Amino acid sequence: MEKAYAIEPEKVSEQVKRMYDLTGKVAVVTGGAGGLGGPTCVALASAGADVVVVDMNPEKSEKIAEQVKSLGRKSMAIQVDVTKEEDVKSMVKKVVDEFKKVDILITYAGMNIPKPAEEYPLEDWNKVMSLNVTGMFLCCREVGKVMINQKSGKIINVSSVRSAFALPRNYLGYCTSKGAVNMITKQLACEWGKFNVNVNAIAPTVIETPLTRHILENKDFAEKFKRGIPLGRWGRPDDLFGTLIYLASDASNFITGQIIFIDGGTTTFDSID
Repeated sequence: MEKAYAIEPEKVSEQVKRMYDLTGKVAVVTGGAGGLGGPTCVALASAGADVVVVDMNPEKSEKIAEQVKSLGRKSMAIQVDVTKEEDVKSMVKKVVDEFKKVDILITYAGMNIPKPAEEYPLEDWNKVMSLNVTGMFLCCREVGKVMINQKSGKIINVSSVRSAFALPRNYLGYCTSKGAVNMITKQLACEWGKFNVNVNAIAPTVIETPLTRHILENKDFAEKFKRGIPLGRWGRPDDLFGTLIYLASDASNFITGQIIFIDGGTTTFDSID
């Protein structure tokens, strides 16, 4: 029988303070220069982490890296095509050479090509799967090797409410790919738990970013979609910060294999009326 947990207020207070502190941690964020990745890099730095910005856009990546440095954290930007195995391997080597470890991986890199299922070209299907699934897998695998070796790490994959709830049209590739993200997350959590590597995913609804502007500009569709969000508004990038910091920190040490929906209650609805 294990010894009962003794409550000592001063020790508990110090423990809680440390739980969410990312000081000394090294985070890698793919899609780190994007509408969600950029703010996330800054949020991680604000919590104490050094941040590696991984993206295809070197100019935007460098700007985000400079923002991280302005907070007193270390940062570097690396141009990477995550669908290319050698690119990912090279990126991980650069990170380990510079920082000696990787504590946190967040996989934002993704895309959608909206077309009707009956007309979906194989070329577009392969593009979506290559970035959303294969790219995520490669980053998890290569960073996972580092985390397994160091016997610790937090991986946070970026899924979507569309991983579990379909839409009437034009989302076949995206929904399917995000469903795969969920299952890869669970499988890695099962396989890597013994190495003290936690693997979880966040599943947001539509978040206001430059990439979702085309949805918001269609006022009729936007209002109809918003009616399916009980909190009555679109998500903002900062709505993700709390969950991301939690999953990246020691506060989530006993959480793995979970898909956390950050959706304003969207998934309480079975349809959009």
